[in-house]
Amino acid sequence: MSVKETKAENGGMINKFLNIVERAGNALPHPATLFAILSATILVLSFVMSLFDPQVIHPGTKETIKVVNLLSKEGLDLILTRTVTNFTGFAPLGTVLVALLGIGIAESSGLIGTMLRLVVLKSPAKILTFVVVFAGVISNTASEVGYVLLVPLAAVIFLAAGRHPLAGLAAAFAGVSGGYSANLLLGTVDPLLAGLSQEAAQIMNETYTVSAASNYYFMFVSTFLISGLGTLVTEKIVIPKLGLYTGDAEAEDIHPLNAAEKKGLFYATIATLIMVLVMVWGLLPEDSFIAFSGFLREAGTGSILKSPFLKGIVTIIFVVAAVAGIAYGVGAKTIKSDADVMKGMGKSMETLGSYIVLVFFAAQFVEYFKWTNIGLISAISGAEFLQSIKLTGIPLMIGFILIAALINIIMGSASAKWAIMAPVFIPMFMILGYSPEFTQLVYRIGDSVTNIISPMLSYFALIVAFINQYDKKAGIGTVISIMLPYSIVFFIGWSIMLAIWMVLGLPIGPGAPLHYGG
Repeated sequence: MSVKETKAENGGMINKFLNIVERAGNALPHPATLFAILSATILVLSFVMSLFDPQVIHPGTKETIKVVNLLSKEGLDLILTRTVTNFTGFAPLGTVLVALLGIGIAESSGLIGTMLRLVVLKSPAKILTFVVVFAGVISNTASEVGYVLLVPLAAVIFLAAGRHPLAGLAAAFAGVSGGYSANLLLGTVDPLLAGLSQEAAQIMNETYTVSAASNYYFMFVSTFLISGLGTLVTEKIVIPKLGLYTGDAEAEDIHPLNAAEKKGLFYATIATLIMVLVMVWGLLPEDSFIAFSGFLREAGTGSILKSPFLKGIVTIIFVVAAVAGIAYGVGAKTIKSDADVMKGMGKSMETLGSYIVLVFFAAQFVEYFKWTNIGLISAISGAEFLQSIKLTGIPLMIGFILIAALINIIMGSASAKWAIMAPVFIPMFMILGYSPEFTQLVYRIGDSVTNIISPMLSYFALIVAFINQYDKKAGIGTVISIMLPYSIVFFIGWSIMLAIWMVLGLPIGPGAPLHYGG
């Protein structure tokens, strides 16, 4: 059998597998419909389980926990009277809306796109690949910009540099999507997942709160890990695999920033620097040499961990992004009046229609799950089982990464998956002694590593379309074959880093330890 025949046969096997995955994913209903079905399922399940009366002992309070039947008068009262507050009180809703309002201004003014272009254009040729991957990781603060702007731009840049354009596209895609849980900055996904984690943690501890910055230390270090691994895979595996580019696409001239864009960036830099100085001033101890310092610390104790700064991180994201975006827009003349600012904010909200519908049903599901005690009973029983088979520590967490990674292949939405998984795994791992913040972090690793090979990713079709510009015969199998090495290397690298982090017992974010003490 010739090499060409072997490749064709392998490609056929890959496509057959991918077709099965795609059909399975397409067979799933819309995420909002899925949550509606799950909510109805919980109602029926609460009735059925109440007939068998399963009971467990809460490891903290020693209270006997029983299933609450929601198909009863008391359950019906809860459903009818709490539907609105379930929705409006759902933690992720407000945090995402507020953060995205600010990021919407920065995006609509052109600030984010210009910054990405500048970073890539100013990079020395020797570190071009690293900068592309790094820029991709940073861009996932506002992920749509990364997919829509950076991924095709990276292909153009690589072609202009005499390299294969698909290698540049792959490097950017690996950073934007594969590095989804790494960043130097906080984005909208951080408060979104933190809100879901907080809802789940309150099954065990009603007063538990999860900060949007709870994974920040690990994310910060991960930025350089993923950038380095992405560079290594691109240079050592992807570029040799692709070989020389022989397609018809011609290298384009990438225009440098014009005077207006440079002026806008200058204004944005000054505005951001002023805001950073104000924040530093507010975080300095009260007895420092600067008057009125410490106003962002916790009153009385002077603590930073429980300070308004960390508790209000979503508001800070909004303010910084909004002010920097407005400053850029004024300098670049993309914002000429307050109406332009409001238009940018409104445009960011236009994209959230489906999300708000999803949140309505997800909120009902989460509350129903909490009311029935099914999640708590499952968590306690699951924890007892894991303890009985002695599966804890690093093997347990690697297993959880694999579970999240496999589910991600057939269900693309990070928030939808976490809304289903968090109520089970967070209480379970809390019983085993792991903090909700740490469980969330492990989930995020699994959710990220298979993004780039998941046909269910919302931007996957767009990536195929970009690749078709350089290879007319390319399809889903082409994308998978190029991106699979990144997935495998990211999984191995992140798992090793996680294991080292666990051995050293390092905090994963401000006030966010690995372990939960009850």
